Amino acid sequence: MKTFSMTHTGRRRETNQDYMFASETAVGTLPNLFLVADGMGGHAAGEYASKFTVERVVEYIGTASHGEPVAVIREAVLYANRRLLEEARADAGKNGMGTTLVASVCNGDQLHVANIGDSRLYVIGTHGIRQVTRDHSLVEEMVRLGEMDKADARFHPDKNIITRAIGMMSDISVDFFETGLEPGDMILMCSDGLTNMVDDANIARIVSGQGELKEKAERLVDSANQNGGSDNITVVLIEPFSGKAEA
Repeated sequence: MKTFSMTHTGRRRETNQDYMFASETAVGTLPNLFLVADGMGGHAAGEYASKFTVERVVEYIGTASHGEPVAVIREAVLYANRRLLEEARADAGKNGMGTTLVASVCNGDQLHVANIGDSRLYVIGTHGIRQVTRDHSLVEEMVRLGEMDKADARFHPDKNIITRAIGMMSDISVDFFETGLEPGDMILMCSDGLTNMVDDANIARIVSGQGELKEKAERLVDSANQNGGSDNITVVLIEPFSGKAEA
Protein backbone atom coordinates (compact mmCIF):
# COMPACT_ATOMS: atom_id res chain seq x y z
CA MET A 1 0.00 0.00 0.00
CA LYS A 2 1.11 3.51 -0.83
CA THR A 3 -0.61 6.69 0.39
CA PHE A 4 -0.28 10.46 0.50
CA SER A 5 -2.48 12.97 2.30
CA MET A 6 -2.62 16.75 2.40
CA THR A 7 -4.89 19.58 3.46
CA HIS A 8 -4.98 23.25 2.48
CA THR A 9 -6.90 26.22 3.85
CA GLY A 10 -7.91 27.37 0.37
CA ARG A 11 -7.93 30.94 -0.90
CA ARG A 12 -10.90 32.42 0.96
CA ARG A 13 -10.91 30.89 4.44
CA GLU A 14 -8.83 32.07 7.37
CA THR A 15 -8.86 28.75 9.22
CA ASN A 16 -8.87 25.12 8.17
CA GLN A 17 -11.89 23.22 9.49
CA ASP A 18 -10.89 20.01 7.70
CA TYR A 19 -9.04 17.25 9.54
CA MET A 20 -7.66 13.92 8.35
CA PHE A 21 -6.04 10.75 9.62
CA ALA A 22 -4.15 8.16 7.59
CA SER A 23 -2.56 4.96 8.86
CA GLU A 24 -1.24 2.30 6.51
CA THR A 25 -0.66 0.05 9.52
CA ALA A 26 -3.15 -1.54 11.90
CA VAL A 27 -5.35 0.52 14.19
CA GLY A 28 -6.88 -1.82 16.76
CA THR A 29 -8.30 -4.79 14.87
CA LEU A 30 -8.41 -2.93 11.54
CA PRO A 31 -5.51 -3.46 9.11
CA ASN A 32 -5.39 0.27 8.22
CA LEU A 33 -7.58 3.32 8.61
CA PHE A 34 -8.23 6.52 6.68
CA LEU A 35 -10.50 9.39 7.75
CA VAL A 36 -11.51 12.79 6.36
CA ALA A 37 -13.71 15.22 8.30
CA ASP A 38 -15.03 18.65 7.35
CA GLY A 39 -16.19 20.67 10.36
CA MET A 40 -18.96 23.23 10.58
CA GLY A 41 -19.78 25.83 13.20
CA GLY A 42 -19.02 29.43 14.03
CA HIS A 43 -15.68 30.76 15.23
CA ALA A 44 -13.35 27.81 15.96
CA ALA A 45 -16.17 25.32 16.57
CA GLY A 46 -15.95 23.65 13.15
CA GLU A 47 -12.20 23.25 13.44
CA TYR A 48 -12.66 21.76 16.91
CA ALA A 49 -15.47 19.43 15.79
CA SER A 50 -13.54 17.79 12.95
CA LYS A 51 -10.35 17.26 14.96
CA PHE A 52 -12.20 16.07 18.07
CA THR A 53 -14.32 13.62 16.06
CA VAL A 54 -11.40 12.09 14.18
CA GLU A 55 -9.42 11.72 17.41
CA ARG A 56 -12.34 10.03 19.19
CA VAL A 57 -12.93 7.63 16.28
CA VAL A 58 -9.24 6.65 16.25
CA GLU A 59 -9.26 6.35 20.04
CA TYR A 60 -12.24 4.00 20.03
CA ILE A 61 -11.00 1.83 17.17
CA GLY A 62 -7.55 1.63 18.75
CA THR A 63 -9.01 0.03 21.87
CA ALA A 64 -11.51 -2.29 20.15
CA SER A 65 -10.55 -5.90 20.81
CA HIS A 66 -12.78 -7.58 18.22
CA GLY A 67 -15.37 -6.99 15.53
CA GLU A 68 -15.77 -6.71 11.78
CA PRO A 69 -14.79 -3.36 10.16
CA VAL A 70 -18.39 -2.17 9.73
CA ALA A 71 -19.33 -2.92 13.33
CA VAL A 72 -16.16 -1.34 14.75
CA ILE A 73 -16.49 1.82 12.65
CA ARG A 74 -20.20 2.17 13.44
CA GLU A 75 -19.57 1.98 17.18
CA ALA A 76 -16.64 4.38 16.88
CA VAL A 77 -18.76 6.96 15.02
CA LEU A 78 -21.60 6.68 17.54
CA TYR A 79 -19.10 7.09 20.37
CA ALA A 80 -17.60 10.19 18.72
CA ASN A 81 -21.08 11.63 18.17
CA ARG A 82 -22.00 11.19 21.84
CA ARG A 83 -18.77 12.82 22.95
CA LEU A 84 -19.15 15.73 20.52
CA LEU A 85 -22.68 16.41 21.74
CA GLU A 86 -21.38 16.43 25.32
CA GLU A 87 -18.74 18.97 24.34
CA ALA A 88 -21.37 21.19 22.71
CA ARG A 89 -23.61 21.06 25.77
CA ALA A 90 -20.71 21.95 28.06
CA ASP A 91 -19.63 25.02 26.06
CA ALA A 92 -22.16 27.47 24.62
CA GLY A 93 -19.56 28.67 22.13
CA LYS A 94 -19.56 25.24 20.54
CA ASN A 95 -23.35 24.91 20.32
CA GLY A 96 -24.40 23.72 16.87
CA MET A 97 -20.98 22.47 15.83
CA GLY A 98 -20.75 19.35 13.72
CA THR A 99 -18.70 17.59 11.11
CA THR A 100 -18.88 15.31 8.12
CA LEU A 101 -16.87 12.10 8.17
CA VAL A 102 -15.79 9.60 5.54
CA ALA A 103 -13.83 6.53 6.67
CA SER A 104 -12.26 3.65 4.80
CA VAL A 105 -10.42 0.41 5.49
CA CYS A 106 -8.64 -1.63 2.80
CA ASN A 107 -8.82 -5.36 3.49
CA GLY A 108 -7.11 -7.19 0.65
CA ASP A 109 -9.20 -6.61 -2.46
CA GLN A 110 -12.18 -5.35 -0.45
CA LEU A 111 -12.78 -1.75 0.56
CA HIS A 112 -15.03 -0.93 3.53
CA VAL A 113 -16.40 2.63 3.53
CA ALA A 114 -18.52 4.66 5.93
CA ASN A 115 -19.81 8.19 5.46
CA ILE A 116 -22.01 10.82 6.98
CA GLY A 117 -22.28 14.23 5.32
CA ASP A 118 -20.87 15.27 1.94
CA SER A 119 -17.18 14.38 2.12
CA ARG A 120 -16.57 11.74 -0.52
CA LEU A 121 -14.70 8.59 -1.49
CA TYR A 122 -13.99 7.70 -5.11
CA VAL A 123 -12.41 4.66 -6.75
CA ILE A 124 -10.51 5.62 -9.90
CA GLY A 125 -9.06 3.01 -12.26
CA THR A 126 -9.33 1.33 -15.64
CA HIS A 127 -13.12 1.58 -15.44
CA GLY A 128 -13.05 5.35 -14.91
CA ILE A 129 -14.11 7.26 -11.81
CA ARG A 130 -16.78 5.96 -9.45
CA GLN A 131 -18.18 7.79 -6.45
CA VAL A 132 -18.72 5.14 -3.77
CA THR A 133 -20.26 7.39 -1.13
CA ARG A 134 -23.54 9.24 -1.46
CA ASP A 135 -23.74 12.84 -0.28
CA HIS A 136 -26.11 13.61 2.57
CA SER A 137 -27.02 17.02 1.24
CA LEU A 138 -30.05 18.99 0.18
CA VAL A 139 -29.02 19.10 -3.48
CA GLU A 140 -28.27 15.36 -3.54
CA GLU A 141 -31.78 14.69 -2.31
CA MET A 142 -33.12 16.94 -5.07
CA VAL A 143 -31.06 15.01 -7.64
CA ARG A 144 -32.27 11.68 -6.26
CA LEU A 145 -35.89 12.84 -6.50
CA GLY A 146 -35.38 14.02 -10.07
CA GLU A 147 -35.81 17.70 -9.19
CA MET A 148 -32.32 18.69 -10.36
CA ASP A 149 -29.70 17.45 -12.82
CA LYS A 150 -26.49 16.24 -11.19
CA ALA A 151 -24.49 18.59 -13.42
CA ASP A 152 -26.33 21.56 -11.90
CA ALA A 153 -25.84 20.45 -8.29
CA ARG A 154 -22.24 21.74 -8.03
CA PHE A 155 -23.41 25.30 -8.72
CA HIS A 156 -26.63 25.37 -6.70
CA PRO A 157 -26.65 28.10 -4.01
CA ASP A 158 -27.73 25.54 -1.38
CA LYS A 159 -25.06 22.98 -2.23
CA ASN A 160 -23.42 23.37 1.18
CA ILE A 161 -26.54 22.47 3.15
CA ILE A 162 -26.03 18.96 4.52
CA THR A 163 -28.79 16.77 5.89
CA ARG A 164 -26.67 14.54 8.13
CA ALA A 165 -23.62 15.26 10.26
CA ILE A 166 -21.89 14.08 13.40
CA GLY A 167 -23.01 16.35 16.23
CA MET A 168 -26.31 17.19 14.56
CA MET A 169 -28.44 14.91 16.76
CA SER A 170 -28.11 12.05 19.23
CA ASP A 171 -29.55 9.45 16.85
CA ILE A 172 -27.47 9.52 13.68
CA SER A 173 -27.47 7.21 10.69
CA VAL A 174 -24.20 6.26 8.98
CA ASP A 175 -24.07 4.80 5.47
CA PHE A 176 -21.80 1.83 4.81
CA PHE A 177 -20.49 0.52 1.50
CA GLU A 178 -18.33 -2.40 0.45
CA THR A 179 -16.72 -2.56 -2.95
CA GLY A 180 -14.14 -4.70 -4.68
CA LEU A 181 -10.74 -3.35 -5.69
CA GLU A 182 -8.69 -4.32 -8.74
CA PRO A 183 -4.97 -3.85 -9.49
CA GLY A 184 -4.47 -0.34 -10.81
CA ASP A 185 -7.31 1.13 -8.75
CA MET A 186 -6.71 4.32 -6.78
CA ILE A 187 -8.80 5.55 -3.87
CA LEU A 188 -9.48 9.25 -3.34
CA MET A 189 -11.06 10.59 -0.16
CA CYS A 190 -11.76 14.31 -0.05
CA SER A 191 -13.73 17.17 1.44
CA ASP A 192 -16.15 19.20 -0.66
CA GLY A 193 -13.55 21.93 -1.00
CA LEU A 194 -12.19 19.78 -3.82
CA THR A 195 -15.40 18.49 -5.42
CA ASN A 196 -17.12 21.89 -5.43
CA MET A 197 -14.20 23.32 -7.39
CA VAL A 198 -13.07 20.43 -9.63
CA ASP A 199 -15.44 18.16 -11.54
CA ASP A 200 -15.17 14.38 -11.59
CA ALA A 201 -13.67 14.24 -15.09
CA ASN A 202 -10.76 16.48 -14.13
CA ILE A 203 -10.28 14.68 -10.82
CA ALA A 204 -10.01 11.40 -12.73
CA ARG A 205 -7.60 12.92 -15.26
CA ILE A 206 -5.25 14.14 -12.53
CA VAL A 207 -5.37 10.96 -10.44
CA SER A 208 -4.90 8.71 -13.48
CA GLY A 209 -2.08 10.86 -14.88
CA GLN A 210 1.66 10.65 -14.51
CA GLY A 211 3.54 11.31 -11.30
CA GLU A 212 3.85 10.18 -7.71
CA LEU A 213 0.93 10.39 -5.29
CA LYS A 214 2.36 13.57 -3.75
CA GLU A 215 2.39 15.29 -7.13
CA LYS A 216 -1.17 14.18 -7.89
CA ALA A 217 -2.44 15.39 -4.53
CA GLU A 218 -0.76 18.75 -5.06
CA ARG A 219 -2.30 19.05 -8.54
CA LEU A 220 -5.76 18.37 -7.12
CA VAL A 221 -5.34 21.06 -4.47
CA ASP A 222 -3.83 23.50 -6.98
CA SER A 223 -6.75 22.94 -9.36
CA ALA A 224 -9.27 23.64 -6.61
CA ASN A 225 -7.46 26.84 -5.69
CA GLN A 226 -7.13 27.94 -9.32
CA ASN A 227 -10.89 27.50 -9.70
CA GLY A 228 -11.61 29.75 -6.74
CA GLY A 229 -10.47 27.87 -3.63
CA SER A 230 -13.62 28.91 -1.79
CA ASP A 231 -13.26 26.29 0.97
CA ASN A 232 -10.70 24.17 2.77
CA ILE A 233 -9.37 21.33 0.61
CA THR A 234 -8.34 17.92 1.88
CA VAL A 235 -7.30 14.90 -0.18
CA VAL A 236 -6.19 11.41 0.80
CA LEU A 237 -4.85 9.27 -2.05
CA ILE A 238 -4.43 5.51 -1.59
CA GLU A 239 -2.80 3.06 -3.97
CA PRO A 240 -3.92 -0.18 -2.30
CA PHE A 241 -1.87 -2.67 -4.30
CA SER A 242 1.45 -0.85 -4.21
CA GLY A 243 4.12 -2.53 -2.11
CA LYS A 244 6.06 0.65 -1.41
CA ALA A 245 5.05 3.06 1.36
CA GLU A 246 5.40 6.81 0.93
CA ALA A 247 6.01 9.16 3.85
